[in-house]
Amino acid sequence: MKLIPLTFILLITFISNDTFAQSQLPGVLVKDLGGDTEYSLNIQALLFMTTLTFLPALLLTTSSFTRIIIVLAILRQALGTTQTPSNQILLGLSLFLTLFIMMPVYTVSLEEGVFPYMEEKITAKEALEKTMLPIKNFMAAQTRENDLALFSDLAEKGVYKDTQSIPLHILLPSFVTSELKTAFQIGFLLFIPFLIIDLVVASVLMSMGMMMLSPLIISLPFKIMLFVLVDGWALILGSLANSFA
Repeated sequence: MKLIPLTFILLITFISNDTFAQSQLPGVLVKDLGGDTEYSLNIQALLFMTTLTFLPALLLTTSSFTRIIIVLAILRQALGTTQTPSNQILLGLSLFLTLFIMMPVYTVSLEEGVFPYMEEKITAKEALEKTMLPIKNFMAAQTRENDLALFSDLAEKGVYKDTQSIPLHILLPSFVTSELKTAFQIGFLLFIPFLIIDLVVASVLMSMGMMMLSPLIISLPFKIMLFVLVDGWALILGSLANSFA
């Protein structure tokens, strides 16, 4: 049952305020071939079902998923294990870690926007604003000022006084750009210890005259052993979660 409100949160971030300007949208009347039965399809429900196709894009661009999947992909490349863990494992781990990180944000959105709207205590427009505000606050907290200023200048907009006044079409690309930059910075730091191991192994092999032997074959067990000894998975996943605090 919790999946429906969570899906509503992700979808409501994409729908503009004009969509909910009216409390009720007109319906579409459909008659069967016999002309005896009529079906009424509300355009609001039709719009909601159509917007479901944007759910993967919303998950990628409005949450912590982008940073997590990029860091884990760089980590796999730094270890030298090209297909271990597999893409399915990395995607699943990134998805559930994203839900773990974003759950406090989604909880506030549910309590302040979705649940009151389902109980008909507030209008759809108010629900949209209250649901989007925690998500926009999260995105703004992770967005660099220079990235936000870049897209604000491209849109020929001025400086925004608060998070709520920032349009989503400016905040979203600014947030994604900042996440890409942060992910590559973390990935660079992850590469350093494994790069040192590769350099040491390559130097030893060169000094021994074993130039035909690939350094990757020798360094891979040492990199895996180092990663296991420092409890690398717990360290990296914990650091990723704390980076959004």
